[in-house]
Amino acid sequence: MHEDILDRKSLIMISADPSGYTGEPINIDDVSECTWLNQANIIFDEYHFIDYRMQKEDAQRFIQGASVIFLCGGDPVLQNDFLADYELSDVIKNSNAVIMGASAGALNMAAEWLCLKNTGNEVETSTIYDGIGFDHFAYESHAKRDYATFVEGYLFPLSEEIDVYAAEQESAMRVKDGKIEIMGPVYLISHSKIQKLVETLLKRCNSNGLEL
Repeated sequence: MHEDILDRKSLIMISADPSGYTGEPINIDDVSECTWLNQANIIFDEYHFIDYRMQKEDAQRFIQGASVIFLCGGDPVLQNDFLADYELSDVIKNSNAVIMGASAGALNMAAEWLCLKNTGNEVETSTIYDGIGFDHFAYESHAKRDYATFVEGYLFPLSEEIDVYAAEQESAMRVKDGKIEIMGPVYLISHSKIQKLVETLLKRCNSNGLEL
């Protein structure tokens, strides 16, 4: 992150629970994604947390001037709806900022993602959502899913249409200039076949004496 985040004027965080806050303004230090950057000693001059309490025009203006845009974790459907309501996807995509996402935010950075919902009868219904689409692949990020669930095939139908990158907990992908780097257990699912990817990002960082 130190290599990528050189401009540190403003950090914009986009909520994945945009209707969940009422009353007093949120304490930016209580946002998990902000604490992660603080722990890495990546400090910004300004911090802005975007949800439905902020006017649409102000949200777009802050994003246009952002150094880093962080799509937060939470409910990916609520975040997806919020991005559409506030017409933020194109603003984010056209930004010169570094774009980051965690969990729900990572899903919504992809071209597509699959939402599974338990109906209560041990049967899950699925809906495919369109994300911002920085790169032409689908993404799966879920702490309760791992290789054992991926091989059960719920992502196979989607993988026939578009490559799917499925990440376990404590994993990350970095995409820059079309090059994908991997940290932790990440699998490429393409045409119903699964391949575990090599942790190139971890090896590269370790060779530079950095800790992740």
